[in-house]
Amino acid sequence: MSLRVQVLGPVRAWHDGREIELGPAGRRAVLGLLALAGGRVVRRADLVDALWGENPPPSAANVIQTHVKHLRRLFDPGRHRYARSTSIPFVGDGYALRIPDDEVDVDRFRALVSAAGRTTVAEEAAGLLGTALGLWQGRPFADHPGLAGHAKVVALLSERRNALLTHAETMIGLGRAADLLPLLVEHAAGHPLDEAVQALLVRAYAAAGSRADAFATYDTTRRVLRDELAIGPGAELVGAHAELLGEPVPAVSRQAGPVPAQLPAGTPGFLGRASELAVLDGLLAGRDPAATAVIAVCGTAGVGKTALAVHWGHRLRARFPGGQLYVDLRGYEAGKPLAAADVLGGFLQALGVAGSAIPAGLDGRAARYRTEVADRRLLIVLDNAAAVEQVRPLLPGSPSCVVVVTSRDSLASLVSVHGARRLDLRPLRRGDAIVLLRELIGDRPGSESAMAALAEQCAFLPLPLRVAAELVVSRPETALAELVGELGDRQRRLRLLDGGGDGRAAVREVLSWSCKHLPDEAARLFRLLGVHPGRDFDVACAAALTDRDPDTAGRLLDVLVRAHLVDRGPAGRHGMHDLLRAYAVDLAQDDPERTASFDRLLDHYLTSAIEAMDVVYPTGRVAVTTPAADPARMRAWLDAERPNLTDLCAFATGHDRPGQAMRLAEVLYRYFEAGHHREALVMHTNGLRAARLVGDHEGEARALTNLGAAHRLLGRYSPAAARLRQSLRLHRDHSDRAGEARALSHLGIVEDRLGDVDASIGYLQQALGRYRELGDRHGTASVLTNLGTVQGQTGDHAGAAEALNAGRELFRALGDRAGEATALTNLADAYTHLGRHTAAAAHLHQALAHFRDLGHRYGEAAALSTLGQVHVHLGRAEEAIGLHEEALEIFRETGHRYGEANSLNGLAEALRAAGRPGAPAAHREALAIATETGDLDEQSRATAGIASSDEDASNGLRG
Repeated sequence: MSLRVQVLGPVRAWHDGREIELGPAGRRAVLGLLALAGGRVVRRADLVDALWGENPPPSAANVIQTHVKHLRRLFDPGRHRYARSTSIPFVGDGYALRIPDDEVDVDRFRALVSAAGRTTVAEEAAGLLGTALGLWQGRPFADHPGLAGHAKVVALLSERRNALLTHAETMIGLGRAADLLPLLVEHAAGHPLDEAVQALLVRAYAAAGSRADAFATYDTTRRVLRDELAIGPGAELVGAHAELLGEPVPAVSRQAGPVPAQLPAGTPGFLGRASELAVLDGLLAGRDPAATAVIAVCGTAGVGKTALAVHWGHRLRARFPGGQLYVDLRGYEAGKPLAAADVLGGFLQALGVAGSAIPAGLDGRAARYRTEVADRRLLIVLDNAAAVEQVRPLLPGSPSCVVVVTSRDSLASLVSVHGARRLDLRPLRRGDAIVLLRELIGDRPGSESAMAALAEQCAFLPLPLRVAAELVVSRPETALAELVGELGDRQRRLRLLDGGGDGRAAVREVLSWSCKHLPDEAARLFRLLGVHPGRDFDVACAAALTDRDPDTAGRLLDVLVRAHLVDRGPAGRHGMHDLLRAYAVDLAQDDPERTASFDRLLDHYLTSAIEAMDVVYPTGRVAVTTPAADPARMRAWLDAERPNLTDLCAFATGHDRPGQAMRLAEVLYRYFEAGHHREALVMHTNGLRAARLVGDHEGEARALTNLGAAHRLLGRYSPAAARLRQSLRLHRDHSDRAGEARALSHLGIVEDRLGDVDASIGYLQQALGRYRELGDRHGTASVLTNLGTVQGQTGDHAGAAEALNAGRELFRALGDRAGEATALTNLADAYTHLGRHTAAAAHLHQALAHFRDLGHRYGEAAALSTLGQVHVHLGRAEEAIGLHEEALEIFRETGHRYGEANSLNGLAEALRAAGRPGAPAAHREALAIATETGDLDEQSRATAGIASSDEDASNGLRG
């Protein structure tokens, strides 16, 4: 079986040579974006942003999920619907296209261009480039115009242009210009202002013997440049015209003096960065011809800004016959940055100005410099700038010059005042980082996973990667996996990556230079960010850490963002790469404010969590939030902070804050229950540790209940029951009636899953009695919902409906939409057994709306699965299949094993009702899961389904 995907033109796909009908434009766009990622994960949020921009519809995430579901059906036709997709798996918070690289045209194009760049045989290079360009069937995403301006599409077009220019030069050199002309003529027609392309076309026509066409092309281009841009032809076009006339190529008018060639040598083994190089090419091609082109390459320490600028400069040397000026401004080194006057003195000498003729003052030197570079085609690289003030006097006044500035600062005013175009340089792609390590270290058998781990430890930054590679090479006796283990500790990693004592290569020293240039308050914030144990943060966290108001904290964060010490993410989030975080943690160790700062952070999180939970999951108690609190905003905060809340609970437990850790775990119970079961296990394990550390037996009992519930949601019924019985004993020992009721309720659910309905009802009735004695309406509603569900399994569906309706009404009165939606879902199941299918469907649609508004993934999946069963009864088996598939994906994402088995059984029943194949296999998968978890109900359901399918098969029906 082979699968092929085309992105270089309209998005298309073929399966075993036969084209697949992909469906609507949005679905093709999703496939194309996944294909462009080269096997890497594309977040669902990024897909939504690409398709809808700033105004996505409320259903955007579900639309993406539907597109992916249909693509999986097309790409995995032999896969049973219940099986996990191998071609488009769900990974983290997004999707990846996992097919061989050579089956995606854009990957094959890049591989061919890369191979052409490595060969020294011109014929071979021409063949490789011709094949690469032949893959293009039009503009990428030609059938989705809305993506024409997408950054990846723009970069890809620049890559094609560069490949075409190289191919043209090679073919002309081989005397095969005639073969090249059709491709070059087509491209040139679409880019009339691209002088490099038009000059090559003139040369190609001349080399092919079409001199009249060559003259016509030159004349047309000259007129277009004059009419559109009010400029004359540049050196490349003039040179091509001179060659056509058989005249010497004219020299640049001010070329009497020396031609500086100050670019340093390129970095050995430079690789990757194809997209970034293409962006730089695009920025140059799209510059304002009447102004000096200024390009700012900005990024964090060690990201490879200098290497990229120098490599790009060497590639374009031929376009700058006036030479190249280069200076390291030393903006981020131990000494003082270079003064602009000193730099100008050096530049003027390089341009042939005698020392006695160089003015003494800064203004005089700047004026003479602008005079000297006027009309010269010069590339000027200003490397390692500390601030715009250091750069401003070094900017020429001539549009013939191109300036590249590199800096750890974002150089905002260089962009706003001087019209610079900025390229924010990110770390290397994962694959490129691993290839770089392999090039530097050499192949080591069985080291693939260790190489990938080492790349990740270096945050995919070129400088740390090269330092780490040298460390590996210097210790040949140490296995790579062992060295990776040594580097696992962040602080030790900083010490080991010391560059052999070279301050310019030592990672910690290089990072320190960035901090030394910060204002005191911003430097303080950077240090205190090392106190935060989580992965990202918002302005409110910064305010808590520094004890400053949010406006001040926001301004300080902006300073760190401009210095590329902090990355600004979506929705007001900020973060740091691993090495910067390690450095911040290192600095925080000696900060006297460390303890007070952490306590403020912990108080902030605990207060915010309580406020959010009161709004999103109300229980009827007096809330601490205002009535105007926005549930959507509160839920978004919980979602964004979930990893941090988990990390913070663990950190607080291990750092003498067990009371806050216990409280945090308890407050967040219902949020984690809603579909974050694996994190719930971690959270409540730490809550239990914290309670035992301080000898809080009542807190221990509550943590055991929460931990038992987490095990139950993950389908681990035996450990769940054990934890809940421990909890029940402790609650009874301390006469905690509310805690006893809660433990009894959860035990009832576990016993139901294990198949002991009588024990389940007994526990639930005891819990109901306790809650009613206490006047706890929320607890009463929860138990009624669970009791009604179990009653239905005894065949008393009318009694079940009565209990579930009572629970639903209590939840509604309390304003608890999650509880109400759960009761509605279970009530729909009771109505299904009572034959009230239309009413059941209506309840489920209402429940789905609640669950989706709340982001309650577990509840959404349960409602979808139940709705699938209802649709089978309504004779809509095909719709039921889709609903069960959607539910199955969510249950697998959240790790809910009972839900997975339940949906698989439901899917099998829907497949059988629709006369589709695959029912026995789905039942067998459900049986395996139910046997593993000990769920007798789903075991029985699966076994009966397999028997029915076998009977169908023996009767000649499809199964």
